[in-house]
Amino acid sequence: MPSVLDSTYVYKKVVVADNASTDDSIDFLRAHYPQVELLINKKNEGFAGGYNWALAQVKADYYVLLNSDVEVMPGWIEPVIQLMDSDHNIAACQPKLLAYHQRDEFEYAGASGGWIDKYGYPFTRGRVFDVNEKDLGQYNDPRPCFWATGAALFVRASVYHEVGGLDAYFFAHQEEIDLCWRMQLAGYKIYVQPESVVYHVGGGTLPKGNSRKVYLNFRNNLIMLAKNLPLSHAVYTLFIRFILDAIAAWKGMLTGDPGYFWAVFRAHWGFFRWMILEEKLKNKERKSLPQLEGVYKKLILVDYFLKGKRKFSEIMSPNS
Repeated sequence: MPSVLDSTYVYKKVVVADNASTDDSIDFLRAHYPQVELLINKKNEGFAGGYNWALAQVKADYYVLLNSDVEVMPGWIEPVIQLMDSDHNIAACQPKLLAYHQRDEFEYAGASGGWIDKYGYPFTRGRVFDVNEKDLGQYNDPRPCFWATGAALFVRASVYHEVGGLDAYFFAHQEEIDLCWRMQLAGYKIYVQPESVVYHVGGGTLPKGNSRKVYLNFRNNLIMLAKNLPLSHAVYTLFIRFILDAIAAWKGMLTGDPGYFWAVFRAHWGFFRWMILEEKLKNKERKSLPQLEGVYKKLILVDYFLKGKRKFSEIMSPNS
């Protein structure tokens, strides 16, 4: 909170949306930061539903969805707003995300812009699977990308509401990828502006390896593919993904992590439940992934696990 309030952007308004916390967060904020507006939700609707609930009450040209486990630089807002003001087709944009505890290293959640491969596996400029690169200035150019991180997500408010906001069914994890995908399908652009820098702790809500996190990541990724791909592409892609997911699950079991195994298979059941009970195929404007920005037209698993490519620059041109 201190670094956010020290931001130099004149036209900012800081709002804290409390998602039914059970600790002393509200009392602490009222005592130490009385200038901050509080929105207090009576139930925990997750990252996605909580933001939808809060942003319905906030009037602004731009929203900045900002995690609580970040530190921002004083001038972090201006470069992003200048970029988005220069092109009204940019619907969402992220800063460069670096690790709070290793400040010369990209952070897992967003690094320098999100990408996706043809089978739905997300990665970033600066992080491929679990390998975070050192920030040597190699990804410092503002570029279009496929998705922008939800840890520090600048969004054009009108477009956020136009496309229906975050999908509350996701609860948490990959909801920002789905949002950015729908924005691209609606004709808008997603960008990264590395002149803005945010340091992110990460893993505060659900730590890495948590079975709930594994479940949500696998389930939501499958839902996202079914929602946004053309039907013929979705059927083929999901078939391949079920096979690849099963391999990942059995690898977890055979390496002594049965929790991972069951989380993946519960995710598949959760996906089929969504298909039966929730799926409404709202998104009629579908395009194949290669028609969109920030898409790797191959399977990144092959490059990473078989070819040993660990850096974005080894898989794609650094200027991609």
